[in-house]
Amino acid sequence: MPKRTDIESILILGAGPIVIGQACEFDYSGAQACKALREEGYRVILVNSNPATIMTDPEMADAIYIEPVDWRTVARVIEKERPDALLPTMGGQTALNCALDLAREGVLEEFGVEMIGASREAIDKAEDRDRFRQAMQKIGLDMPRSAIAHSMEEAMQVQAPLGFPVIIRPSFTLGGTGGGIAYNREEFVEICERGLDLSPTSELLIEESALGWKEYEMEVVRDRNDNCIIVCSIENFDPMGVHTGDSITVAPALTLTDKEYQRMRDASIAVLREIGVDTGGSNVQFAIHPETGRMIIIEMNPRVSRSSALASKATGFPIAKVAAKLAVGYTLDELRNEITGGATPASFEPTIDYVVTKIPRFTFEKFPQADPHLTTQMKSVGEVMAIGRTFQESVQKALRGLETGVDGFDERVDPEAEDAKERLRAELRQPGPERILYVADAFRYGMTLDEVHEFSAIDPWFLAQIEELVRLEQSLAGRGLEDLDRDELHALKRRGFSDRRLAKLLGTDEHRVRARRHALGVRPVYKRVDTCAAEFATATAYLYSTYEEECEAAPTDRRKIMVLGGGPNRIGQGIEFDYCCVHAAQACREDGFETLMVNCNPETVSTDYDTSDRLYFEPLTLEDVLEIIHLERPEGVIVQYGGQTPLKLARDLEAAGAPIIGTSPDSIDLAEDRERFQQLIERLGLRQPPNATARSTDEALEKAAELGYPLVVRPSYVLGGRAMEIVFNEDEL
Repeated sequence: MPKRTDIESILILGAGPIVIGQACEFDYSGAQACKALREEGYRVILVNSNPATIMTDPEMADAIYIEPVDWRTVARVIEKERPDALLPTMGGQTALNCALDLAREGVLEEFGVEMIGASREAIDKAEDRDRFRQAMQKIGLDMPRSAIAHSMEEAMQVQAPLGFPVIIRPSFTLGGTGGGIAYNREEFVEICERGLDLSPTSELLIEESALGWKEYEMEVVRDRNDNCIIVCSIENFDPMGVHTGDSITVAPALTLTDKEYQRMRDASIAVLREIGVDTGGSNVQFAIHPETGRMIIIEMNPRVSRSSALASKATGFPIAKVAAKLAVGYTLDELRNEITGGATPASFEPTIDYVVTKIPRFTFEKFPQADPHLTTQMKSVGEVMAIGRTFQESVQKALRGLETGVDGFDERVDPEAEDAKERLRAELRQPGPERILYVADAFRYGMTLDEVHEFSAIDPWFLAQIEELVRLEQSLAGRGLEDLDRDELHALKRRGFSDRRLAKLLGTDEHRVRARRHALGVRPVYKRVDTCAAEFATATAYLYSTYEEECEAAPTDRRKIMVLGGGPNRIGQGIEFDYCCVHAAQACREDGFETLMVNCNPETVSTDYDTSDRLYFEPLTLEDVLEIIHLERPEGVIVQYGGQTPLKLARDLEAAGAPIIGTSPDSIDLAEDRERFQQLIERLGLRQPPNATARSTDEALEKAAELGYPLVVRPSYVLGGRAMEIVFNEDEL
């Protein structure tokens, strides 16, 4: 059916400020929805309180209100603007809860506003844990045994038959807030008290634990004619017990039999039908018992989510944009797939001939008091995504894209240490932000695959892949760079080893490895993300690197400018920098340049396939950026918009001959290096607090004695005050 003509104006709710569990993926979905609906000629009104978003730009909507996303404020906007419809599925949990409040308070009825994309009934059925459970029983899907409690007494009665551990999930909260896993009575009481307090309906779901089961997600899109497609299946590397936002995830799912996949596919479509999501995208989560194969359903989100942003970037299928068009009456077969230049309709399920790995980014170093163990409550602040032809390649690319100082499977435990075995066992049992690195260490220490599986419950297929990488690393021990011939080096690069990691293993430096690699003619080729596994030609250049024979990049000979993005979000470097990168790309485009974007953050607008002319989804490391520059030969590289990430690369890029435009690397260094900056202030005759720069502990103590306490200690080239301290005496220093 063509688009609806009985509605003219649509109100879109944004997600408000960034919190853990709700980051810039909702700017990405909201911006896509605004664009899609204005394309169709609707008047778009937007309410969002986050000024660092692309979607609050003046040209994104017809009327923009930078106001809180709560029902009273939105009611005043509705009274003034009189929209015909409200689209609540683009702004995460905040927008859904606000829409339910507006319906409950009678605002929508009073002003005749229709909810599109998801009905009040569907949202309520999916979000209210008790109703969801009844709905699943009705269609014969298995769920963990559980019951609802509204008070401490009820909670105790519910827990008794389930035993420990149990999982507690409050209703209507985001990112698992207030929930957790209780292993004993004290923990149970503590989590329940917190959960009852945080749930807006004072309602808890207490369920049997599926800890250690394999966890999967399906991204499903459905239209009003009941056409359903699965955009992407996602498998969690970490078993159940870790919030999916904190899990390493892989797309497509790699360890399912076809029979299990088909069962899950049918079940997820049945869930959408029963809940009543008539139009748009939803995310359905499953768990499978690794031995018995029992499949249970965990939950569903009747909106676009963090996983939909990931699935969109992993497949090239713009879920939010399609969902917005379905909400106004289109069907999947009427919409064209832009990536294939309209050769295929949106009802074609994306096919992928590569492996995508997402790894979350944590910032525990900023909060030394926080508990770094991962549970059902989300703790990560950002994520990195990498694409490769194999799991080994994409996971190693993702690790180096995290920017946490690792170049691959770096060592974390000295196998000779006395407590090595104990420490490894503890780290494998308790999921933490670096568990994948401890898995590699366990193999170095000599643990068997079965032992590692027993402690970590990670699927043996993934463990075998990591074990193979560790054995390869061990085979390089005692060998020199010159011993490697072209085939060996090519085989290592194909498995995702970075030049820096190889340099460490071969006892040399990164520049020598690069020189040797180039001398042997080992360079990456670029493949396209095209939604159809290269069946049709693609109109868009969305590329990733790999080590194979055929290159699909086909660079043009236009004048081009490359913009380096900010990589994964972290505290102090987030959506604001992405905003700058998007605007930089748009400005270069307006001046007639071809724009190249390099970034590896799946949540952002900058990694949307139509923000720039050519998108390279690559880690922001010297090696990866230099290879793209070698291929594309841009006239200029802009490093000043991606926060601290590209600034760290600026000098090395310049030294390698990259044409850096804008602020020069020397000027960047002058501002970032505290000693040079201090000398500049002195030369200009400006006042500054007395200070000194030290490069060793002794020097620091000596200078501190001259200056007197209290002091502020700060490193160079950091962002958001990382590793800065105020010290009051010599011991603290």
